[in-house]
Amino acid sequence: MSLFQQIGYLFQNSWQLYLYGIVSTIVLSIFGTIVGLFLGIFLALGEQIHVHKNSPWYTKAWQYLIIWICKIYSVVVRGTPMMVQAMIFYFGCLAMGLNWNDFLQNAKIFDGLFFAGLIIITFNTAAYMGEIVKSGLNGIDNGQSEGARSLGMSRFQTMFSVALPQAIKNSIPTIGNEWIVNIKDSSVLNVIGVTELYFQAGQASNKNYFLVATYVIIAAIYLILTLLTNGILHLAKIKMDGKKINFGFSHFKAKKANA
Repeated sequence: MSLFQQIGYLFQNSWQLYLYGIVSTIVLSIFGTIVGLFLGIFLALGEQIHVHKNSPWYTKAWQYLIIWICKIYSVVVRGTPMMVQAMIFYFGCLAMGLNWNDFLQNAKIFDGLFFAGLIIITFNTAAYMGEIVKSGLNGIDNGQSEGARSLGMSRFQTMFSVALPQAIKNSIPTIGNEWIVNIKDSSVLNVIGVTELYFQAGQASNKNYFLVATYVIIAAIYLILTLLTNGILHLAKIKMDGKKINFGFSHFKAKKANA
């Protein structure tokens, strides 16, 4: 049987497994990116805490504690592979008596292991998002913050109304890249049994041993998902720049009208 015949056979007999894997991968990547961004904002703000010299010692103590917790978290998570983090989380929970296999055992996709995967990818992404947001905040001109303070805005109001929105807007391309990374890196969660695309492909190949065809299919699916994500991010950037999204239909209609 040729490679194309094997691919056709797999699509015909295992399409449900691939569909489950696609849904799982999309949900993991979107949830991990959005919630990871939310947590990353707090990590970035935690590292940006301004410690006043005249503050009481106990105020300085908790401020420095938050700063160092955020820094250590960022360094440790970004310095270790997500596959290792998944194993530590899964077996650490198991040692404490929490077995993720016991939850929602009959679910085809959203079982207990899937929710464990959501936690892992979210907290992994948060460390990277924290660095992205921090970089965006550092790129904001100090004059804007000073102008906001001169208008009577507090430091809190200046951060959340002036600096943070601009930092996130300027970081959209990098945040989008992290989303694409999550689509691909979600595959490592199969080590704890999360039923994402790579795991489901393995299930399909176990039935017939068409290994090359199986991984050609998931490579194509990952490529399609990343291209679609790039397209969505490009449209979002156009919209945020205040431009009108044009799919080329107006140009086509103009040519037709002039004919």
